[in-house]
Amino acid sequence: MFLQIHTLTAYPASLLNRDDAGLAKRIPFGNATRLRVSSQCLKRHWREDLTRQLPDLPDGLRTRSFFTRTVLPRAVAAGVSEALASALIEPLAKAVIDGGVKEGGDLNQPVLFGLREADYFVQMLVDASREADPAKALAERLKSKDEKQNLAAMSKAAAGLTAALFGRMVTSDLLARVDAPVHVAHAFTVHASNTEMDYFTVVDDLNRDDETGAAHANQSELGAGVYYGYVAVDVPLLVSNLTGCEAKEWRQQDSATPARVLGALVRSIVQQSPGAKKGSTAPYAWADLLLLEAGTAQPRSLANAFLEAVPAKGDVRQQAAERMLAYLGKLDAMYGANSQRQLATTLSLSSPLAAQPVENAVRAALDALWA
Repeated sequence: MFLQIHTLTAYPASLLNRDDAGLAKRIPFGNATRLRVSSQCLKRHWREDLTRQLPDLPDGLRTRSFFTRTVLPRAVAAGVSEALASALIEPLAKAVIDGGVKEGGDLNQPVLFGLREADYFVQMLVDASREADPAKALAERLKSKDEKQNLAAMSKAAAGLTAALFGRMVTSDLLARVDAPVHVAHAFTVHASNTEMDYFTVVDDLNRDDETGAAHANQSELGAGVYYGYVAVDVPLLVSNLTGCEAKEWRQQDSATPARVLGALVRSIVQQSPGAKKGSTAPYAWADLLLLEAGTAQPRSLANAFLEAVPAKGDVRQQAAERMLAYLGKLDAMYGANSQRQLATTLSLSSPLAAQPVENAVRAALDALWA
């Protein structure tokens, strides 16, 4: 069972996502080059919003300093002496992460850890500190078959909300790899990219009358456009990640928390704006169209509706929405309609789908998933 989320969102002059040279990111598609926003950028902003929407759900930390700045101080607060905790933290990190641990316990690369995993590792240090030889006790525990089973029993849910949605890649046998149930496409403009360089200067407030000219001059690239966004959610895998059950048993689980998470995710997608230069461009926009599809067929993007770039004339949002729905109709004619659909939009469209408020559309889509 999948939930597919399609959006059209218009942004005025902005720099939503830039490359290593400070220019707007682009991608060739069809007959034109488009502006784009990377999936990594989108997920970052959604993740931050989701933690605000769902403060009761434990989350995780993506960091190289998990053991030194999270586990170690918690262990000290739990009663382990600072000297002993510092001596044990590096062996613990090396046992959990197979390679890539620096002297002292920091990691070479950021790894996503759940806060409940931190609690478990702290308890390991507390238990080891009570033994005659703490270092030996910890090492033997980590190597034991029982401990590996205990860590496995923590389930993938211990990695936190972020990993449950967007996955976690690890190299260690002790940590659970979490596959991402939320698949995010790079958003791109439905029309050809069209940007300009914004030249700006800074005036020195303490300049004397005879000191003319700018104290600083620079430029940045700005663009505007209507972006198509696409997300597909593997609902059984999401339920598995959140509850620890097997994906095939997802329907036997309580749907309350997964439904809350999906509802919050959709709200983040339609209302959260990415963007560099927020202070000078205020790139805040809500989607003008949201199309939700719930069904068991393999997901498919509607991006091909825009292989031929929409002409940058008139209301591009309207043209893009009509073209997207027309392409959806063509797919239905070829393959058959295989999903239940909900539409929310600010636009006036001639469509068999009745437009409704976002919350109603989300509720109906969730009902279809768990029908």
